[in-house]
Amino acid sequence: MVAEPWPYPFWIAHRGAGKLAPENTLAAFALGLARGYRMAECDVTLSADGVAYLLHDERLERTTSGRGLAVEQPWAALAALDAGAWHGPRYTGERLPTLAALAAFAQAQGLALNLEIKPGPGDDLRCGRVAATEAARLWAGAAGPPPLLSSFSHAALAAARDAAPDLPRAHLFERLDADWLAQAQALGCVAIVAHHGALDTGTIAEAHAAGLRVLSYTVNDEATAARLQAAGIDGLITDAIGRLGP
Repeated sequence: MVAEPWPYPFWIAHRGAGKLAPENTLAAFALGLARGYRMAECDVTLSADGVAYLLHDERLERTTSGRGLAVEQPWAALAALDAGAWHGPRYTGERLPTLAALAAFAQAQGLALNLEIKPGPGDDLRCGRVAATEAARLWAGAAGPPPLLSSFSHAALAAARDAAPDLPRAHLFERLDADWLAQAQALGCVAIVAHHGALDTGTIAEAHAAGLRVLSYTVNDEATAARLQAAGIDGLITDAIGRLGP
């Protein structure tokens, strides 16, 4: 059974309040904090020259002024992109933050983080290794809980484990196949993060019995939140800032 205290807040702002401000930007994290969230989820990827920064998509078009595969771009080019105008005029000029910039902001504000490792195509091992190494360096000696590393990529999470074994890990699942528990245990995970449709009381109890915490994404309605809370969930990732949460 789960025995260790869980150091992370229950409510987690998805991509840093990323529906009310440009996702994965410092503006979004600041807005989530202003709305009472003490933890945020975000996506960490790598530039062509190995800089860890925040971006969800493999391509640049949806959330920046750039074009093409992000993993092919050097950081100097990525740093010049506008990552806010797509969301509205007030955010024009918002930039893609590095993981280092986010770490400084989060530690100054007391914001806990779930860092989802989001490799570009074919970049699983490098992304997992560099993101974890950078996270370990940036949070060394910091107050508060370390960032929770997660990924849908088993290979990226294995590379993260090998690079920074002391950082806590969570395996991400869209659905729970027969070997979900074995996958999480093989990587020494402390938790799983699963789509809310894949979770019920039985699966949450099974994870707890194996010593794993359970988080769920992306929970945006009261009925789903209430069902999962009644089932014993340990944390909910949500876009519904202002309607659900603390």
